[in-house]
Amino acid sequence: MLIDVIPFLRCPHCGDGFAFGSASLRCGRGHTFDVARQGYVNLTAGQGRAHPGDSAAMVAARESFLGTGHLARLREAIADTARQVASPASKPSCVIDAGAGTGYYLAGVLDQLQEHIGVALDASRFALRRATRAHPRIGAIGCDVWGRLPLADGCAAILLDVFAPRNGPEFARVLDSHGRLIVVTPTAAHLQELISPLGLISVDPLKSQRLEAELSANFARKGSSRLEQTLVLDEGELMTLVRMGPSARHLQDEELSRRVSRLQAAVAVTVSVTISVYSPL
Repeated sequence: MLIDVIPFLRCPHCGDGFAFGSASLRCGRGHTFDVARQGYVNLTAGQGRAHPGDSAAMVAARESFLGTGHLARLREAIADTARQVASPASKPSCVIDAGAGTGYYLAGVLDQLQEHIGVALDASRFALRRATRAHPRIGAIGCDVWGRLPLADGCAAILLDVFAPRNGPEFARVLDSHGRLIVVTPTAAHLQELISPLGLISVDPLKSQRLEAELSANFARKGSSRLEQTLVLDEGELMTLVRMGPSARHLQDEELSRRVSRLQAAVAVTVSVTISVYSPL
């Protein structure tokens, strides 16, 4: 719930902490942010953003696909990794999910780390509405992950980044000195059977090198593992899978449906990701 994450939040205008009113957050210097009726609060402070995050259709597709359980193994692997690397909490601490979407992966981690509070960060109000319902210990916060995060220094035991943008300096600032950053990225084999026939965005072959370059100034890599599985998807599931990802922004439904209809009734699709763990320098 939002009230549980308030100790970890900071005003994006002045950096002060917040007190919770009947329907708003108010910092010590009087800056006030209304709480949406769905239970999240937007702390972007009116700052410009490159985009408003995922659309309502993309978020609905993501919740539908994740609800099938096709990516349950990935959620379990992320949660197990968080459990293994989390240090014992000597003070109240949180798990941050940057670009949390519907809160699916964060909820899995909180099931493993029952003494922690979850903070779901996302730019999309449609995602935030769903993240508030993903777990009783999640508070959902609207913010720009590329900017300064509206969070206290050293407040997090774990920071998740699952298929999301990475802000190395800010991630290092909000992590406890013993905290860990868990980054999940697709490999070149991810969804490889669909890239050409459906015209999907392919994975940059230099993605791993770019990841290290982005994080090396603030983090040391402690280890990584690869998860790979095959999903057998029907036409409807394929449509939903594409609609929830970045390719949905340039593929119209009519064209996507036409391309999917050319495939077999059931298609074997590879899920292939790397789960990397980093410690702050």
